[in-house]
Amino acid sequence: MRMPPPFYAIVDTAGGHDPVDLACILLASGVRIMQLRLKNTASRDFLAAARAIAALCHERGVLLIVNDRADIAKLAGADGVHVGQDDLPIADARALMGPAAIIGVSTHNVEQAHMAQADGADYIGFGAIYSGGLKNVQNAQGLDRLRAVRAAVTLPIVAIGGITEATMPEVLGAGADAAAIITDVVRAPDIPAKVRALLAITPAARH
Repeated sequence: MRMPPPFYAIVDTAGGHDPVDLACILLASGVRIMQLRLKNTASRDFLAAARAIAALCHERGVLLIVNDRADIAKLAGADGVHVGQDDLPIADARALMGPAAIIGVSTHNVEQAHMAQADGADYIGFGAIYSGGLKNVQNAQGLDRLRAVRAAVTLPIVAIGGITEATMPEVLGAGADAAAIITDVVRAPDIPAKVRALLAITPAARH
């Protein structure tokens, strides 16, 4: 996988938005990669949303990654799947989706990051970086641990967890290739303006 754009968009119902409606807003605002993350959603509803969003993404040349569910990603024609530590192993997810699929893996320490790279992941998620955010995470990893993971692997890193427009530059500066942001986007009073501001934070912000 090529390095992801610095803003990794996530479609989530946390802000009370319909997934397809939110995806349309994000696409119209210029995102280039999007993850569909529908926790506690019935499988048939998840699949229906994934198929609709995949069609919209493909029209615009935007990558769609489905969270957790390789079966839904395959059926919807998504570009890849993002799995957690308790989800399908990377090899099985790739066997289901095909060799060209993008496989991302959530990691929380250097050992998991090493394992994901050895097992053939295309990128890793790492977090939670800060406390707060969608999951109200109390035990944040912090930037020093992000730096340690950056030093340990060559895979692209998508940082997640409590990141905002204000903190995204320091996350990129600590070695993340992209920042996945949910709460600061879905609860913004003007989502398109928020997305445009995030898209304007480029890799040049790194130091």
